[in-house]
Amino acid sequence: MTRRYLLPLAVATVLTAGLAAPAAAEGDREWTADLSTVNADDNGVTSHHGTVRLDRAAPTPASARAAVRTGFLQLDPRTFDSPVNAVAATVKSHVPAGAELAVDVRGALGDDQWTEWVEARPEAPAVLPTAVTTVQVRLALTAEKATPEVSRVDLRAFTAPKTADVEAQAAGRSYRIYATREGLVGGTTANGHVIVSRDHFVALPSRRGLSAKGTGTYSVRVCAANGRCEWAPVWDVGPWNTKDDYWNPSSTREMWKDLPQGKPEAQAAYQDGYNGGRDQFGRVVANPAGIDLADGTFWDGLKLTDNAWVTVTYSWTGSGPAGYVRTSGDPLNVRSGATSTATQVGLAANYAQVRVECQVTGQTVTGSQGTSNIWFRIATGKYVARAYVSGVTGAGAC
Repeated sequence: MTRRYLLPLAVATVLTAGLAAPAAAEGDREWTADLSTVNADDNGVTSHHGTVRLDRAAPTPASARAAVRTGFLQLDPRTFDSPVNAVAATVKSHVPAGAELAVDVRGALGDDQWTEWVEARPEAPAVLPTAVTTVQVRLALTAEKATPEVSRVDLRAFTAPKTADVEAQAAGRSYRIYATREGLVGGTTANGHVIVSRDHFVALPSRRGLSAKGTGTYSVRVCAANGRCEWAPVWDVGPWNTKDDYWNPSSTREMWKDLPQGKPEAQAAYQDGYNGGRDQFGRVVANPAGIDLADGTFWDGLKLTDNAWVTVTYSWTGSGPAGYVRTSGDPLNVRSGATSTATQVGLAANYAQVRVECQVTGQTVTGSQGTSNIWFRIATGKYVARAYVSGVTGAGAC
Protein backbone atom coordinates (compact mmCIF):
# COMPACT_ATOMS: atom_id res chain seq x y z
CA MET A 1 0.00 0.00 0.00
CA THR A 2 1.33 3.45 -0.86
CA ARG A 3 2.16 5.59 2.15
CA ARG A 4 -0.42 8.35 2.55
CA TYR A 5 0.70 11.88 3.36
CA LEU A 6 -2.02 13.97 4.92
CA LEU A 7 -1.12 17.25 3.27
CA PRO A 8 1.66 16.72 0.72
CA LEU A 9 2.06 20.31 -0.40
CA ALA A 10 5.12 22.15 -1.62
CA VAL A 11 3.82 25.68 -1.11
CA ALA A 12 1.80 27.53 1.47
CA THR A 13 -1.84 26.65 0.98
CA VAL A 14 -5.24 27.27 2.52
CA LEU A 15 -6.97 23.96 3.17
CA THR A 16 -10.45 23.19 4.42
CA ALA A 17 -10.73 20.09 6.61
CA GLY A 18 -14.45 19.62 6.34
CA LEU A 19 -15.61 20.01 2.75
CA ALA A 20 -18.19 17.28 3.30
CA ALA A 21 -19.67 19.11 6.29
CA PRO A 22 -22.89 21.08 6.00
CA ALA A 23 -22.48 24.73 5.10
CA ALA A 24 -22.12 27.05 8.08
CA ALA A 25 -25.46 27.59 9.73
CA GLU A 26 -26.91 29.73 12.47
CA GLY A 27 -25.95 28.24 15.81
CA ASP A 28 -22.58 26.90 14.64
CA ARG A 29 -19.69 27.82 16.92
CA GLU A 30 -16.75 29.40 15.13
CA TRP A 31 -13.37 30.44 16.49
CA THR A 32 -9.74 30.93 15.50
CA ALA A 33 -7.12 28.88 17.30
CA ASP A 34 -4.49 30.63 19.40
CA LEU A 35 -1.19 29.45 17.94
CA SER A 36 1.00 31.84 19.90
CA THR A 37 1.68 29.71 22.98
CA VAL A 38 3.55 26.45 23.46
CA ASN A 39 3.27 24.99 26.96
CA ALA A 40 3.97 21.81 28.95
CA ASP A 41 1.23 19.85 27.16
CA ASP A 42 2.97 20.42 23.83
CA ASN A 43 5.98 18.64 22.43
CA GLY A 44 8.34 19.02 19.48
CA VAL A 45 6.92 22.32 18.18
CA THR A 46 7.82 26.00 18.38
CA SER A 47 5.73 29.13 17.87
CA HIS A 48 7.02 32.43 16.50
CA HIS A 49 4.65 35.34 15.84
CA GLY A 50 1.71 32.92 15.79
CA THR A 51 3.23 30.47 13.32
CA VAL A 52 3.76 26.94 14.63
CA ARG A 53 6.64 24.89 13.24
CA LEU A 54 7.92 21.40 13.80
CA ASP A 55 11.07 21.75 15.86
CA ARG A 56 14.21 20.47 14.15
CA ALA A 57 14.99 18.78 17.47
CA ALA A 58 11.54 17.16 17.69
CA PRO A 59 11.71 13.52 18.81
CA THR A 60 11.30 10.52 16.58
CA PRO A 61 8.91 8.09 18.34
CA ALA A 62 11.19 5.49 19.90
CA SER A 63 8.90 2.51 19.35
CA ALA A 64 8.34 3.17 15.65
CA ARG A 65 12.10 3.07 15.02
CA ALA A 66 11.60 5.35 12.02
CA ALA A 67 13.40 8.66 11.48
CA VAL A 68 10.20 10.71 11.41
CA ARG A 69 10.19 13.75 13.72
CA THR A 70 6.88 14.24 15.51
CA GLY A 71 5.41 17.26 17.29
CA PHE A 72 2.08 18.13 18.90
CA LEU A 73 0.40 21.42 19.78
CA GLN A 74 -2.56 20.82 22.10
CA LEU A 75 -4.94 23.78 22.12
CA ASP A 76 -7.01 24.84 25.12
CA PRO A 77 -10.38 23.08 25.44
CA ARG A 78 -13.39 24.95 24.09
CA THR A 79 -16.74 24.78 25.94
CA PHE A 80 -20.16 25.52 24.42
CA ASP A 81 -23.60 26.10 25.91
CA SER A 82 -25.13 23.20 23.97
CA PRO A 83 -23.77 19.88 22.65
CA VAL A 84 -21.92 19.39 19.36
CA ASN A 85 -20.48 16.29 17.76
CA ALA A 86 -18.42 17.55 14.81
CA VAL A 87 -15.61 20.01 14.15
CA ALA A 88 -14.40 21.26 10.76
CA ALA A 89 -11.20 23.25 10.26
CA THR A 90 -9.76 25.64 7.71
CA VAL A 91 -5.97 25.50 7.89
CA LYS A 92 -3.43 27.92 6.45
CA SER A 93 -0.18 26.01 6.30
CA HIS A 94 3.06 25.26 4.50
CA VAL A 95 3.60 21.51 4.30
CA PRO A 96 6.53 20.44 2.09
CA ALA A 97 6.46 17.14 0.25
CA GLY A 98 7.18 14.27 2.63
CA ALA A 99 5.83 16.16 5.66
CA GLU A 100 2.40 15.87 7.27
CA LEU A 101 -0.03 18.03 9.20
CA ALA A 102 -3.16 16.74 10.88
CA VAL A 103 -5.91 18.38 12.92
CA ASP A 104 -7.17 16.06 15.66
CA VAL A 105 -10.28 16.61 17.79
CA ARG A 106 -11.59 14.95 20.95
CA GLY A 107 -14.58 15.52 23.25
CA ALA A 108 -14.81 15.65 27.04
CA LEU A 109 -16.93 12.92 28.60
CA GLY A 110 -16.72 14.16 32.19
CA ASP A 111 -14.68 12.94 35.18
CA ASP A 112 -11.46 13.71 33.31
CA GLN A 113 -12.33 11.27 30.53
CA TRP A 114 -12.20 11.98 26.80
CA THR A 115 -13.14 10.39 23.51
CA GLU A 116 -10.36 9.14 21.29
CA TRP A 117 -8.70 11.72 19.04
CA VAL A 118 -10.49 11.91 15.65
CA GLU A 119 -8.89 13.56 12.64
CA ALA A 120 -10.58 16.38 10.75
CA ARG A 121 -9.58 15.63 7.17
CA PRO A 122 -9.63 17.89 4.11
CA GLU A 123 -12.66 15.99 2.78
CA ALA A 124 -14.58 15.54 6.03
CA PRO A 125 -14.93 17.01 9.52
CA ALA A 126 -14.02 15.17 12.69
CA VAL A 127 -17.19 13.47 13.89
CA LEU A 128 -17.12 12.39 17.53
CA PRO A 129 -18.84 9.20 18.74
CA THR A 130 -21.13 11.23 21.02
CA ALA A 131 -22.31 14.82 21.46
CA VAL A 132 -20.30 16.86 23.97
CA THR A 133 -20.18 20.42 25.25
CA THR A 134 -16.36 20.63 25.45
CA VAL A 135 -13.95 19.85 22.62
CA GLN A 136 -10.19 20.04 22.31
CA VAL A 137 -8.12 20.39 19.15
CA ARG A 138 -4.56 19.14 18.63
CA LEU A 139 -2.20 19.81 15.73
CA ALA A 140 0.10 16.91 14.80
CA LEU A 141 3.14 17.74 12.65
CA THR A 142 5.50 15.08 11.30
CA ALA A 143 8.42 15.09 8.89
CA GLU A 144 11.63 13.24 8.20
CA LYS A 145 13.61 16.21 6.89
CA ALA A 146 11.41 19.13 5.84
CA THR A 147 9.67 21.34 8.40
CA PRO A 148 5.90 21.89 8.14
CA GLU A 149 4.36 25.03 9.61
CA VAL A 150 0.88 26.33 10.43
CA SER A 151 -0.03 30.01 10.54
CA ARG A 152 -3.82 29.92 11.04
CA VAL A 153 -6.52 27.45 12.03
CA ASP A 154 -10.20 28.46 11.85
CA LEU A 155 -12.56 26.01 13.53
CA ARG A 156 -16.28 25.38 13.39
CA ALA A 157 -18.22 23.11 15.74
CA PHE A 158 -21.69 21.92 14.82
CA THR A 159 -24.07 18.97 15.02
CA ALA A 160 -23.69 16.39 12.27
CA PRO A 161 -26.16 13.58 11.50
CA LYS A 162 -25.90 10.79 14.06
CA THR A 163 -23.63 7.97 12.99
CA ALA A 164 -24.02 4.31 13.89
CA ASP A 165 -23.50 3.58 17.56
CA VAL A 166 -20.23 1.89 18.46
CA GLU A 167 -20.66 -0.97 20.89
CA ALA A 168 -18.92 -0.26 24.19
CA GLN A 169 -18.10 -2.64 26.99
CA ALA A 170 -17.63 -1.39 30.55
CA ALA A 171 -13.95 -2.30 30.69
CA GLY A 172 -13.25 -1.43 27.04
CA ARG A 173 -12.42 -3.41 23.90
CA SER A 174 -9.99 -6.29 24.43
CA TYR A 175 -7.85 -8.21 21.94
CA ARG A 176 -5.10 -10.81 22.04
CA ILE A 177 -2.01 -9.01 20.78
CA TYR A 178 1.66 -9.91 20.38
CA ALA A 179 3.79 -7.77 22.70
CA THR A 180 7.46 -6.87 22.38
CA ARG A 181 9.80 -5.17 24.84
CA GLU A 182 10.56 -1.59 23.79
CA GLY A 183 13.75 -1.01 25.80
CA LEU A 184 15.51 2.02 24.24
CA VAL A 185 16.43 3.58 27.60
CA GLY A 186 17.47 7.18 27.00
CA GLY A 187 15.30 7.47 23.91
CA THR A 188 12.35 9.84 23.61
CA THR A 189 8.75 8.78 23.13
CA ALA A 190 6.24 10.45 20.81
CA ASN A 191 4.88 12.57 23.67
CA GLY A 192 8.33 13.78 24.73
CA HIS A 193 8.95 11.43 27.67
CA VAL A 194 12.59 10.38 28.07
CA ILE A 195 12.69 6.64 28.70
CA VAL A 196 14.31 5.57 31.98
CA SER A 197 15.43 2.20 33.27
CA ARG A 198 12.53 -0.14 34.13
CA ASP A 199 10.01 2.41 32.89
CA HIS A 200 6.25 1.83 32.92
CA PHE A 201 4.27 2.75 29.77
CA VAL A 202 3.25 1.22 26.45
CA ALA A 203 3.36 2.13 22.78
CA LEU A 204 0.51 1.62 20.32
CA PRO A 205 0.85 2.07 16.53
CA SER A 206 -1.45 5.11 16.29
CA ARG A 207 -1.48 8.61 17.78
CA ARG A 208 -5.26 8.41 18.25
CA GLY A 209 -4.73 6.88 21.68
CA LEU A 210 -1.60 8.83 22.67
CA SER A 211 -1.58 10.52 26.09
CA ALA A 212 0.25 13.76 26.72
CA LYS A 213 3.41 13.45 28.80
CA GLY A 214 2.63 12.99 32.49
CA THR A 215 -1.00 11.96 31.86
CA GLY A 216 -2.88 8.71 31.43
CA THR A 217 -6.02 9.77 29.57
CA TYR A 218 -5.33 6.91 27.17
CA SER A 219 -4.22 3.83 29.09
CA VAL A 220 -4.34 0.08 28.61
CA ARG A 221 -4.65 -3.00 30.76
CA VAL A 222 -2.19 -5.65 29.62
CA CYS A 223 -2.57 -9.19 30.98
CA ALA A 224 -0.16 -12.08 30.45
CA ALA A 225 -0.88 -15.81 30.34
CA ASN A 226 0.58 -16.12 33.85
CA GLY A 227 -2.38 -14.13 35.23
CA ARG A 228 -0.48 -10.93 35.95
CA CYS A 229 -1.68 -7.57 34.61
CA GLU A 230 -0.37 -4.04 34.38
CA TRP A 231 -2.32 -0.84 33.83
CA ALA A 232 -0.10 1.62 31.95
CA PRO A 233 -0.42 4.91 30.01
CA VAL A 234 0.11 5.08 26.25
CA TRP A 235 3.14 7.34 25.80
CA ASP A 236 4.65 6.27 22.49
CA VAL A 237 3.67 5.45 18.90
CA GLY A 238 4.69 2.10 17.41
CA PRO A 239 5.71 -0.66 16.90
CA TRP A 240 6.13 -0.83 13.13
CA ASN A 241 3.25 1.44 12.12
CA THR A 242 2.05 4.88 13.23
CA LYS A 243 -1.46 4.95 11.70
CA ASP A 244 -2.85 1.58 12.70
CA ASP A 245 -5.62 2.00 15.28
CA TYR A 246 -6.51 -1.66 14.89
CA TRP A 247 -8.82 -1.65 17.95
CA ASN A 248 -11.32 0.46 16.00
CA PRO A 249 -13.90 -0.83 13.50
CA SER A 250 -13.13 -0.52 9.81
CA SER A 251 -15.51 2.43 9.46
CA THR A 252 -13.20 4.59 11.58
CA ARG A 253 -9.83 2.79 11.31
CA GLU A 254 -7.28 5.18 9.82
CA MET A 255 -5.47 2.69 7.56
CA TRP A 256 -5.76 -1.01 6.64
CA LYS A 257 -9.57 -0.86 6.66
CA ASP A 258 -9.86 -4.29 5.06
CA LEU A 259 -8.32 -6.03 8.07
CA PRO A 260 -10.48 -7.49 10.85
CA GLN A 261 -11.02 -5.27 13.87
CA GLY A 262 -8.47 -6.16 16.53
CA LYS A 263 -5.82 -7.44 14.10
CA PRO A 264 -2.72 -5.19 13.81
CA GLU A 265 -1.32 -4.66 10.34
CA ALA A 266 2.06 -5.97 11.50
CA GLN A 267 0.43 -9.25 12.55
CA ALA A 268 -1.32 -9.59 9.18
CA ALA A 269 1.90 -8.75 7.34
CA TYR A 270 3.99 -11.24 9.35
CA GLN A 271 1.49 -14.12 9.42
CA ASP A 272 -0.37 -13.69 6.13
CA GLY A 273 1.95 -11.69 3.88
CA TYR A 274 -0.50 -8.76 3.93
CA ASN A 275 0.83 -5.64 2.18
CA GLY A 276 3.66 -7.75 0.81
CA GLY A 277 4.76 -8.53 4.35
CA ARG A 278 5.71 -4.89 4.91
CA ASP A 279 4.67 -2.06 7.24
CA GLN A 280 3.58 1.46 6.22
CA PHE A 281 7.21 2.48 5.77
CA GLY A 282 7.97 -0.41 3.42
CA ARG A 283 10.02 -2.35 5.96
CA VAL A 284 9.77 -6.15 6.08
CA VAL A 285 7.86 -6.95 9.28
CA ALA A 286 9.97 -9.24 11.49
CA ASN A 287 7.34 -9.99 14.17
CA PRO A 288 3.57 -9.59 14.59
CA ALA A 289 3.79 -6.95 17.35
CA GLY A 290 0.80 -4.68 17.99
CA ILE A 291 2.06 -3.22 21.27
CA ASP A 292 5.46 -2.34 22.76
CA LEU A 293 6.00 -2.58 26.52
CA ALA A 294 8.46 -0.49 28.48
CA ASP A 295 10.99 -2.55 30.44
CA GLY A 296 9.30 -2.14 33.83
CA THR A 297 5.93 -3.13 32.40
CA PHE A 298 7.51 -6.12 30.66
CA TRP A 299 9.74 -7.43 33.46
CA ASP A 300 8.12 -6.21 36.69
CA GLY A 301 4.45 -5.78 35.89
CA LEU A 302 3.92 -8.89 33.77
CA LYS A 303 7.03 -10.89 34.76
CA LEU A 304 7.71 -11.72 31.11
CA THR A 305 11.06 -13.11 30.00
CA ASP A 306 10.46 -12.97 26.25
CA ASN A 307 8.07 -11.42 23.75
CA ALA A 308 4.63 -12.96 24.19
CA TRP A 309 0.94 -12.91 23.31
CA VAL A 310 -1.02 -10.84 25.83
CA THR A 311 -4.57 -9.58 26.25
CA VAL A 312 -4.84 -5.82 25.86
CA THR A 313 -7.86 -3.77 26.99
CA TYR A 314 -8.05 -0.19 25.71
CA SER A 315 -9.55 1.63 28.69
CA TRP A 316 -10.77 4.76 26.88
CA THR A 317 -13.09 2.60 24.77
CA GLY A 318 -14.91 1.54 27.94
CA SER A 319 -17.44 3.22 30.17
CA GLY A 320 -18.31 3.62 33.82
CA PRO A 321 -16.28 4.82 36.83
CA ALA A 322 -12.58 5.39 36.30
CA GLY A 323 -9.74 7.03 38.14
CA TYR A 324 -6.04 7.78 37.79
CA VAL A 325 -3.16 6.30 39.76
CA ARG A 326 -1.21 8.93 41.67
CA THR A 327 2.05 7.87 43.33
CA SER A 328 5.46 9.41 43.92
CA GLY A 329 6.62 7.69 40.75
CA ASP A 330 6.77 3.99 41.50
CA PRO A 331 3.92 1.83 40.21
CA LEU A 332 1.08 0.90 42.55
CA ASN A 333 0.81 -2.70 43.69
CA VAL A 334 -2.28 -4.55 42.48
CA ARG A 335 -3.34 -7.09 45.09
CA SER A 336 -5.50 -10.22 45.09
CA GLY A 337 -7.51 -8.81 48.01
CA ALA A 338 -8.25 -5.59 49.88
CA THR A 339 -5.12 -5.62 52.02
CA SER A 340 -1.43 -4.87 51.54
CA THR A 341 -0.57 -8.41 52.64
CA ALA A 342 -2.56 -10.00 49.82
CA THR A 343 -0.61 -11.47 46.93
CA GLN A 344 0.70 -8.95 44.40
CA VAL A 345 -0.88 -9.89 41.07
CA GLY A 346 0.24 -6.95 38.96
CA LEU A 347 1.06 -3.26 38.89
CA ALA A 348 -0.68 -0.01 37.97
CA ALA A 349 1.74 2.60 36.65
CA ASN A 350 1.74 6.16 37.91
CA TYR A 351 -0.72 8.23 35.80
CA ALA A 352 -2.49 5.13 34.44
CA GLN A 353 -6.26 5.17 34.15
CA VAL A 354 -8.02 2.29 35.89
CA ARG A 355 -11.63 1.27 35.27
CA VAL A 356 -13.37 0.54 38.57
CA GLU A 357 -15.80 -2.38 38.69
CA CYS A 358 -16.84 -1.85 42.32
CA GLN A 359 -15.43 -1.09 45.78
CA VAL A 360 -14.96 -2.98 49.04
CA THR A 361 -13.95 -2.13 52.59
CA GLY A 362 -10.50 -3.37 53.53
CA GLN A 363 -7.26 -2.35 55.19
CA THR A 364 -6.86 1.35 55.98
CA VAL A 365 -4.11 2.86 53.83
CA THR A 366 -2.58 6.34 53.66
CA GLY A 367 -1.43 7.52 50.24
CA SER A 368 -1.31 10.44 47.83
CA GLN A 369 -5.11 10.86 48.00
CA GLY A 370 -5.38 10.72 51.80
CA THR A 371 -6.34 7.92 54.19
CA SER A 372 -9.05 5.40 53.31
CA ASN A 373 -10.17 1.83 53.97
CA ILE A 374 -11.80 1.62 50.53
CA TRP A 375 -10.26 -0.60 47.89
CA PHE A 376 -11.29 -0.64 44.22
CA ARG A 377 -11.72 -3.84 42.25
CA ILE A 378 -10.29 -3.07 38.82
CA ALA A 379 -10.58 -6.61 37.42
CA THR A 380 -11.67 -9.96 38.74
CA GLY A 381 -9.47 -10.78 41.74
CA LYS A 382 -7.45 -7.55 41.40
CA TYR A 383 -7.66 -4.62 43.83
CA VAL A 384 -5.94 -1.27 44.43
CA ALA A 385 -6.14 1.05 47.43
CA ARG A 386 -8.33 4.11 46.92
CA ALA A 387 -5.70 6.14 48.79
CA TYR A 388 -3.62 6.17 45.58
CA VAL A 389 -6.39 6.67 42.99
CA SER A 390 -7.93 10.05 42.12
CA GLY A 391 -11.18 11.02 40.47
CA VAL A 392 -13.39 7.96 41.00
CA THR A 393 -17.10 8.70 41.45
CA GLY A 394 -20.13 6.44 41.28
CA ALA A 395 -18.44 3.14 42.15
CA GLY A 396 -20.91 0.83 43.88
CA ALA A 397 -20.24 -1.90 46.42
CA CYS A 398 -19.01 -5.29 45.21
